Amino acid sequence: MQFIDRHFAHRLEMTDAQGGVAFARAYAGLFPESGATAEPFAGGWATFAGVDSPLTQAFALGLTEPVEAAEIARMEDFFHSRGAAAYVELCPYADPSIIEIFQRRGYRLIEFSNVLARRLAPEDAQLSFDQSVRVRRAAADEAQLWAETVGRGFFAEGELPPSLIDLMSASFHSAAGTHFLSEMDGQVAGGAGLVMHEGVASLGGASTLPAFRNRGGQTALLRARMAFAAARGCEIMMVTTLPGTVSQRNVERQGFRVVYTRAKLIKHAGGR
Repeated sequence: MQFIDRHFAHRLEMTDAQGGVAFARAYAGLFPESGATAEPFAGGWATFAGVDSPLTQAFALGLTEPVEAAEIARMEDFFHSRGAAAYVELCPYADPSIIEIFQRRGYRLIEFSNVLARRLAPEDAQLSFDQSVRVRRAAADEAQLWAETVGRGFFAEGELPPSLIDLMSASFHSAAGTHFLSEMDGQVAGGAGLVMHEGVASLGGASTLPAFRNRGGQTALLRARMAFAAARGCEIMMVTTLPGTVSQRNVERQGFRVVYTRAKLIKHAGGR
């Protein structure tokens, strides 16, 4: 892996930012009443997909130049005028000017997440995995199947929240995403997503149904997406996990390493 600098971090952050933008546009197309939208701010992007959506947040701020307080105030209004708190995924390589602005404007730290990356080489296009698991791209008419499979992997019992199915369906229809299904014993066992942007591939949305866990499904989905991205000329693969989780351990086993840690900030409407 190359030396990590602001330029490298900007490539990674913009991949997730562009994934968010594409998601917001897909969500707006499927659910126009949601008011989903995206706007650029401070060199990055802010997306809105509903007050409680995990995709309502800002990415890649302050990675191209110093930031003015007025620009952050404008970003806050983007969220607050729609009834949402301002959530920011802050990269540690952002210009230091943004830190003082967030301090003055009353932002609160609520979470850390690790960004891990791995260099891809042409030979990664030939990565193999346990042949008892079949991984394939989801077909265009399998949006509902993919959404329900990934959703059920996260919610093993009870009714799936309709908001989760809506979120997954929008992800499937996103112009930036590619979606995969795994199969075991002739049955759909799990699903995962992938976003590619200017030579960087970002992993996301992977889950396996409870009945098929601990049989290599997650590793197969990971290695299949690595091979897919390498075959299409991607140079870097990235993924974001909570620190110290099983997910982090799994990707580290495939050669990923932590390149930096994001801080998630929040400011509610009416905050100081």
